[in-house]
Amino acid sequence: MRNYMKIWLLVLLIPSNLMGQSQFTAEEILQKVDENMSSNSTITESKMVIHGRRNTREVVSKGYAEGNEKAFTEYLAPDREKGTKMLKLEDKLWIYNPSTDRTIQLSGHMLRQSVMGSDLSYEDLMEDRKLTDIYDAQITGEEVIDSRKCWVLELNATVEDASYQKRKTWVDQERFVPLKEELYAKSGQLLKQITMKNVEKIDGRWYPKNVNYKDVLKEGEGTDFIVLDIQFKPEIPEYIFNKASLKR
Repeated sequence: MRNYMKIWLLVLLIPSNLMGQSQFTAEEILQKVDENMSSNSTITESKMVIHGRRNTREVVSKGYAEGNEKAFTEYLAPDREKGTKMLKLEDKLWIYNPSTDRTIQLSGHMLRQSVMGSDLSYEDLMEDRKLTDIYDAQITGEEVIDSRKCWVLELNATVEDASYQKRKTWVDQERFVPLKEELYAKSGQLLKQITMKNVEKIDGRWYPKNVNYKDVLKEGEGTDFIVLDIQFKPEIPEYIFNKASLKR
């Protein structure tokens, strides 16, 4: 009985603001998220399932990325989209359309347009910087998502060109991977909701293979981005990130 009394007294002596406090700082949590979600290079085979108001369609693609300044995507199916290619070099984006045999460059407000009718914008596809490079973070609470205990983090942009000035993210406390996100405009308006599922361990890191993007300004169930296969840190030939590859 005395031992129990000692333990209870010790608990009473702990300041209330330290009860339930994370052993990690918000910055450390964000760094661990980056370690899981970011890579020097990737090759990804994926499928977008676009849930429209009247029907659902699928778009299959293969993408190559190096750092946060180089990315190349080729669409493989359906036939209507097959052969469409996109190339990102730093802050520039080019799209090749095989049906017209033309290459156009997107910039400014055009980058906010929907990609093939999905809930993702070209801006979403281009943003590949580490979270720690563009946001400050603070822990605002804890919640349970799909039976997983999560930290709730509020992220505020530290750079002017961030696609979203504020984010709220729910980070799995064991695997350090986001399970849910809310993306906000500078005005504070909620723009998109993201749900991440089917988290698997790939090459020593936890990674979500099914991500649902929901543009809250649109009707429907959003767009599922499904990773069919992903390679981390592969060697990618330099010619891939060249404008000549768009018509190759």
